[in-house]
Amino acid sequence: MLTLVWATLPLTAGGVLAEATADWSTAPRIVLAVLAWGAWAGGLLAVLVPRPVGLTALRAVAPAFLVGAVVAAWGVGSVGGVAAAGAVVATAVAQVLVTRPGPAAAAANASAYGDELRFPLRVPPGLFAGPVPLARLALAGAVTAGPLLLADRRIVAGVVALVVGIPLGILAARALHSLSGRWAVLVPAGFVIVDPLTLADPVLFPRARIMALRPAPAATPLTPDGLDLRLGASAGGLELRLDLPAELYRTRRGGRATTTVRTTQILIAATTTGRLLAEASARAIPGTGQTASPPPTSSSPS
Repeated sequence: MLTLVWATLPLTAGGVLAEATADWSTAPRIVLAVLAWGAWAGGLLAVLVPRPVGLTALRAVAPAFLVGAVVAAWGVGSVGGVAAAGAVVATAVAQVLVTRPGPAAAAANASAYGDELRFPLRVPPGLFAGPVPLARLALAGAVTAGPLLLADRRIVAGVVALVVGIPLGILAARALHSLSGRWAVLVPAGFVIVDPLTLADPVLFPRARIMALRPAPAATPLTPDGLDLRLGASAGGLELRLDLPAELYRTRRGGRATTTVRTTQILIAATTTGRLLAEASARAIPGTGQTASPPPTSSSPS
């Protein structure tokens, strides 16, 4: 569905953008068209060939297209009519589809190694209250402001925008990309948590040490040594219980400092907990009401 919607965006939204910029000077209009086509082509590539970096691009481009469609529809007003409304609807649908679990799971597992399954962790909801929209705005501004100002012969302003925008855009892109590499991973040896927002390094929990991997309601109590890595997410909670304390390096202050933590209980929030738990059970990782058991082995005839 996302592939179809994204592929048709030039038809549903492109015309409205062209109409909204019809009275612009030729050079800025061409530059904006090139940037828009480039962003669309990059997004289409990310849909067809999923990768974590492509997921980051999609998560940045889709809301930019939605905002652009709203502004363009407002600009053409009643002149655009149905076409303007269609552009807004199409880009809104694309934005909703990008945020669904499917694209994140496809991007994560496209770069998986061997016999492992990656399950994206939920984006902390608090980030949507400011940091994520601001990072997306900064990235969009860094990409567009300088070239458009230079094309409009505002040389000084364009140079300043480039000097300020390039490092700002890099920082924003890195921040957004960190959200595309947060996974719970099932590997042959057990269970791995990869979360650069909370852990300095990926942590492997061997199957033999896992007592249970089970659903965790929002109000799940923490043990004295428990560690909550959900970052405010209330849905998709999972509880990992261990028989012996595991040593983790918890990141703090934006990853610039770490704290060593020993714990037997870890809470995380994944996007597709049902499938994760089903796959974990198939790999002999115990869940609710189960006890640890060795992985299935093949037996040879005597």
